[in-house]
Order: sequence, then C-alpha cells, then structure tokens
Amino acid sequence: MTIDIKIIKPQDQAFGQFDGGKIAEQKPIGFSGEGSLINRLGPLFYWAWAKTEGESGIGFHPHQGFEILTYNIKGKVRHQDTLGTISEVGTGGVQVMQTGSGVQHAETVPEPSEAFQIWFEPHLSKAIKRSPTYSKYVHEDFPVTSENGVIIKTILGEHSPINLMTDGKMYDVLIRNDATYKYSLSPNRTLAGLSIRGHGGLIDESGLRFDNKDFLIIQSEKAESFTIQPKGEELRMLLIEIPTEVDYPLYRKPR
Repeated sequence: MTIDIKIIKPQDQAFGQFDGGKIAEQKPIGFSGEGSLINRLGPLFYWAWAKTEGESGIGFHPHQGFEILTYNIKGKVRHQDTLGTISEVGTGGVQVMQTGSGVQHAETVPEPSEAFQIWFEPHLSKAIKRSPTYSKYVHEDFPVTSENGVIIKTILGEHSPINLMTDGKMYDVLIRNDATYKYSLSPNRTLAGLSIRGHGGLIDESGLRFDNKDFLIIQSEKAESFTIQPKGEELRMLLIEIPTEVDYPLYRKPR
C-alpha cells in the first residue's frame, strides 16, 4: 500500500497549559510524556494550538537548534528575547526564531488570542553552530489565492517570505461549504492537517470523515492527489507538508 491515512482524535493528542491555565494548548504533536499518540512526523517535531481568554504570559526560557514558528490566528502576542528584540505580532502574523546556538525569549498575550507554535528540526549539529535570529511577518507579507470558493494562504512554500533550513510547506486553507479542495502530494512526503473550524472528509472510495479538532495524517510513497470537502459548513485547516524521512540524524525524544 503506497498511501496511509490516519485520523488522530483529540483524546489521542496531548494537552498542556501555562500561566496557571490561562494559556490552554491542544497538541497534535507533543513533547515526550505528554500523551500524544504522534511524537513527530519526519522533521516536524512539535505542534501546539494555543488559546487564551485574556491577559497571560510565559516567562523567559531557552531554546537551541530548532526553528520555531508562531502563527497568530487571532489577537496579539508580544515577544522579547536575549537578542534585544521587542516585538508584537498581530492577527495573521508570524514570528520565526531560528534558535541556532541558543536564545531565551518570553511571550506576553495582552488579550484573547489563538495561535500555533510549530517546531521544525533542521540538521541540529549544523544548526547549533549558527547565530540565533528572530524575524517577524505581517499577514500582508504572505501570498493569498482565492479561487472557486477556496482561499489559500501560503505560510511556508512558494513565494513565502520565510526561508527555513528545514524542508517544509505550510498553508492556511479555507474551503467554503459548497466548494472542494484538491491537494497533490509528492512521493515520499507526509501531509499533516488540523481542522480548526468545521468538519470535512475525503472524496474517494474510503469515504473518510474528520471532525473539528481532528488531526489528519496522509503519507504516500508515490505521487497522490486527493480532494477535501467540507461537511455542513465551511472548513478551515492548517496544513503542513514535510518529507517522510530526511537524510540527516533526528533528535531522539526521551521517553
């Protein structure tokens, strides 16, 4: 079988919190010991979906090596780091830390917010020899296409302003209820998708359906195309494509 499809329900994902529960996270891919069924997908190391109902924050803490992308769906996030950066990212904006030889940062959330934090793993023995960097992007920096009821924002990939060391593509896709979205997956690639609004399914012989908050994983040894269709209301998904395997050693998460 050349294509493998999995649906990971919320109860099989990890959950976490910060600042006394003011920041709540659903984690399709969690850290070790957090209870997520999926601990990594190739170089996709960590994926958290965070929500806050008001003012909250996370104090200074260190990172090294990983490329950490924060995509703000709603509200604001204020960033401060040991590089001297003081920055604020608004709705639709992205911040990227290529943490290199090491950096500490803190985040403050001044209002109800929703964001993703995603870690990509480059070749770490090479990455830690680089100086750490911070970059900020606003929504208007990213290419957006709208056709036949489908709106696609490219966060990583062709014409995106972000260049990572890690091989990855990332899209924010909104599919109107009466529309469909066809995705073409290259050989030996993995597509991971999280339904953040609405329910959907694949139009094929499987009749596969997924619900809001479900984590969809599609892996293929050869080129495959499949079509996603909303079920009853518009569907919004965050999609990440990465190589199923990479040609460098990956960090082994402790058990």
